[in-house]
Amino acid sequence: MEITNDAAKKGDEISFKELVLKLHDWWKYLLSKWLIIVIIGLTGAGLGLVFSLFSKERYVGELTFVLEDSKPAGLAAYSGLASQFGFDLGGGTGSGLFEGDNIMEFLRSRFIIEKALLTPIMDKGKKMTLITWYINTSHWKEKLDKDPGLKAITYPVGQDRKTFTLMQDSLLNKIHKYLLEKELEITKPDKKLSFIKVTTTAENELFSKIFTERLVNEAAEFYTYTKTKRSKVSVDKLQAMADSLQDQLNRKTYTLAAAQDVNLNPVRQVSSVKGELIARDKIVLQTMYAEVIKNLELSKLTMAQETPVVQVVDSPILPLEKKRFGKFKGLVLGGLLGGFLIVFILVFRRLYREMLAS
Repeated sequence: MEITNDAAKKGDEISFKELVLKLHDWWKYLLSKWLIIVIIGLTGAGLGLVFSLFSKERYVGELTFVLEDSKPAGLAAYSGLASQFGFDLGGGTGSGLFEGDNIMEFLRSRFIIEKALLTPIMDKGKKMTLITWYINTSHWKEKLDKDPGLKAITYPVGQDRKTFTLMQDSLLNKIHKYLLEKELEITKPDKKLSFIKVTTTAENELFSKIFTERLVNEAAEFYTYTKTKRSKVSVDKLQAMADSLQDQLNRKTYTLAAAQDVNLNPVRQVSSVKGELIARDKIVLQTMYAEVIKNLELSKLTMAQETPVVQVVDSPILPLEKKRFGKFKGLVLGGLLGGFLIVFILVFRRLYREMLAS
């Protein structure tokens, strides 16, 4: 047993020694090729420098906002006061679309990005959609000019989204994917906080600013509409009922006054019945009208409390921050990539020769 253990230890020592010798051998081999490694490294650094010189400036538009949605729980009790008329004041659970990190995914969705791109803007006195202006002021114009079919694609202001052609949808989808991959970034600087940062990095300075603002505005409007939709339905129905009861009450008031003005025979009691019936109907209408008005005001209060506030903390201000591939960065990365590539090629070539020789 002792002989076996000694042999194993000796084998381990020999293996480690061989590894050190092998590494030393490889080191000497690479040192012998130092000239070609230096040349390729310098070439890579030169290419990195050239790339940095020809890279276009990009402008960074950043907007930070906070969603404030604080509805007191006590307002849920008010819904019972209106339940007698069959109206829902929106006291139920909120939509899950904007809870947690879902709002970040919503900002990346094609639906909201398209809504922002299809908003109108004014450029040199002409009204056009933001996506049309974006195409005309970016690399997309050169790309589309090469294809006559794509060149003819337009996005007129006010065109119904349902009437878009297959080519319009296809181009919108490509631009949406490009924005997500290259230009748009949605982040949460601190997961413990509710701050959300929207960043657009594009070649056009104005587009970076306008698109960032439009994207957040469209998301905020849709968010507000979604959160208050149920309450707004109740408010509209109660308002319509209040207007109707008010008209009926006004007519009853005039009818009662007219009946009292008629010169009736005081000897006959039946002559006063009509006036009493009208007065009774008026009292019923007054009671109903008062209850509807009360529930209408409570419904408006609930809707006001449910309406969320999108508080913009920081918005993009011109001139925007410039972002460019720096010269030093190009030199360093180009040199490292060139050196790594030639070392990999040299090592692979030697291993291949040793395999053939064995």
